[in-house]
Amino acid sequence: MFQAKNVLVSGGNRGIGRAIVSEFARRAANVVFTYSTGTTSALALVDELSSEYPGLDIQACQCDTRDEESVTALIEGTVARLGSIDVLVNNAGVTRDGLLVSMPSQDWCDVIETNLTGVFNLSRGVVFQMMKQRSGSVVNITSVAGVHGNAGQVNYASSKAGLIGFTRSLSKEVVGLGIRVNAVAPGFIETDMTAGLSEEQKQKIKATIGMRRMGRADEVAKAVSFLASASAAYITGQVLAVDGGIVL
Repeated sequence: MFQAKNVLVSGGNRGIGRAIVSEFARRAANVVFTYSTGTTSALALVDELSSEYPGLDIQACQCDTRDEESVTALIEGTVARLGSIDVLVNNAGVTRDGLLVSMPSQDWCDVIETNLTGVFNLSRGVVFQMMKQRSGSVVNITSVAGVHGNAGQVNYASSKAGLIGFTRSLSKEVVGLGIRVNAVAPGFIETDMTAGLSEEQKQKIKATIGMRRMGRADEVAKAVSFLASASAAYITGQVLAVDGGIVL
């Protein structure tokens, strides 16, 4: 359980992020989560969890993690409100799919800035706080695309592969300070991103997965909470694939 623990989740108002926020609240943590758009859904999640788990501090903050000033304000506000940040989950991410030869430069920059630079900005500030506490856990949401690559996603796969390197490098920097850094690499998960696929596309995807089904967001969330918990106290610098046995 995470009773009296404080968790910060980026990109928490939908999909995998929403499931992560809900899982930590279910496990008795106070949770601050960021969102870029979708104020209505973010506030609805706060109301839902506050009602279901009275006594917890659940807060939504609109924040562009690409912007250093916004991130600094978020971290300072969270520490002032809760006193500490015990767990950071870097989940916020975007896709701008397309073949390399026809990919606009802006689509490359948008993905790298959000998926990688945003993680740098948020982690730098939070890890500084954790160093003063001499405790903490960081869990980064990467992707199997960062491990295996994926046609039409050179920008996304590059950002997620970079996040794996970020995870392993940062873990070595802070391992002696009571801070653990790990990553979860989801495969094909049923979210808004996959909802728009045709049935034929879904069947082709399922054929590449050993379990012959897509994963659920809550299955990813449980893996995240495990890595952040005391049950994983001797685990750092690792990438846990939650992909149903995908074959590429």
